[in-house]
Amino acid sequence: MVEQDSSPATTPAAGLRNRHIAMIALGGVIGAGLFVGSGAAIAATGPAVLLAFLVVGALVILVMRMLGEMVVASPGRGSFVEYIRMSCGDRAGFTAGWLYWFFWVVVLGSEAIAGALVIEDWIKLPVWVLAIGLIIALKLINFAAPRVFGECEFWLSLVKVVSIIAFILMAGLYVLHLFGPGTTPVQNFLGHGGFFPHGFVAVLSIIPTILFTMMGSEIATVAAAESSEPGKNVARVTRSIGTRVTLFYLVSVAMILLVVPWTSIVPGKSPFVSAMDAMGIPGAGLVMRIVVLSAIISCLNSSMYITSRILTELAASGDAPPSLARESTTDAPRLAIVVSSVAGTVVAFSSILAPDTIFAFLLSCSGGVILVVYSMIVAAYIKAREAAQKAGEADGYNLPFFPYCNYVALIAVVLVFVAMLLNPAERMTAVASIGTSVVCYGLASFRTGRRASSAAL
Repeated sequence: MVEQDSSPATTPAAGLRNRHIAMIALGGVIGAGLFVGSGAAIAATGPAVLLAFLVVGALVILVMRMLGEMVVASPGRGSFVEYIRMSCGDRAGFTAGWLYWFFWVVVLGSEAIAGALVIEDWIKLPVWVLAIGLIIALKLINFAAPRVFGECEFWLSLVKVVSIIAFILMAGLYVLHLFGPGTTPVQNFLGHGGFFPHGFVAVLSIIPTILFTMMGSEIATVAAAESSEPGKNVARVTRSIGTRVTLFYLVSVAMILLVVPWTSIVPGKSPFVSAMDAMGIPGAGLVMRIVVLSAIISCLNSSMYITSRILTELAASGDAPPSLARESTTDAPRLAIVVSSVAGTVVAFSSILAPDTIFAFLLSCSGGVILVVYSMIVAAYIKAREAAQKAGEADGYNLPFFPYCNYVALIAVVLVFVAMLLNPAERMTAVASIGTSVVCYGLASFRTGRRASSAAL
């Protein structure tokens, strides 16, 4: 049996529409990590990077499918954090919510600095001034009705999506020798050490990095709560977003590998620019700089949105100060937006004042917590489906190979952490992220204990 959607309906004038939610989900995933960060992954693994993207994409697709089924079976509860709370209890809800908020606050501060560095070439002001300016501008956008945020994010995400599609089409024509000086795609792809030039271990070691660039699809479950039909919208987006994101990443990176030899890709420089330069496209650097800036602003916009909404949910559940709770779904939670923007500003300043100490520590602590949150989503699905089966109400659940595929997903998360621990460059991130998760769960246990004591009195 499927429950009726009990969430308050958002008015069409103020709420998010279907096209907003679809683009918000895409915008949360496709960012500077693809346009610039993918260069380091390609340089580290060669053509085998496609296998790493495929594995990570499969995990994202699986997690989003689980979220979608939980929403269909029990719609209107809120974001994925509330579904974790429903299945695994208040401690898990507290832990998932605060870990997720912390992760996106660090992203907010980091992206503010990244955007300031891009703008600095055009506007000669100190980086910290530009970073604060970006945060204030996006805070004002988020202060408006949710529809305004959705409209801004729609167009920012559309720039990224159109840019990727245009690049794929141009690269395809170039590979087919329909324009440009010509290339040798097979030689570019396999002629520099084969498919595994650095071995299979290199593929495993790069998976954590790729995993972090492909996170963000779950934002759709939060955004959909501010639409007129949250249950239907979440189900619609979660069925397709993982596949779309995986295809965008796979096809665009594959085209890069066909257009230029992977050995010519330089970490830190956009591989898209390298490919466009090889194809003889004029102004490639300027075009990609504009696209990267739109991606950064889009990520900043989404970060501020998601952190404020998670805070309001935590407040509604008693896990954050009551003053942060929102009174209406048609209005923006301004106090929560201010708190998140201030926290993001602190992170941004730490990257300027103490990049090798405080900022490095924050990055390490937040780097792997999203893996913990994803594993909690998988665990919540297992419990929710088992409970539904016992009650004879499992019609909304149809993920094949249950529960084996769920345990495979959990094992995959464990293996990623093991790979991070074995990699000296990622070891500190793994240790700090696990430590942060343990501390957060300890705080949740302490809070639950105090509530139980107060209730007993």
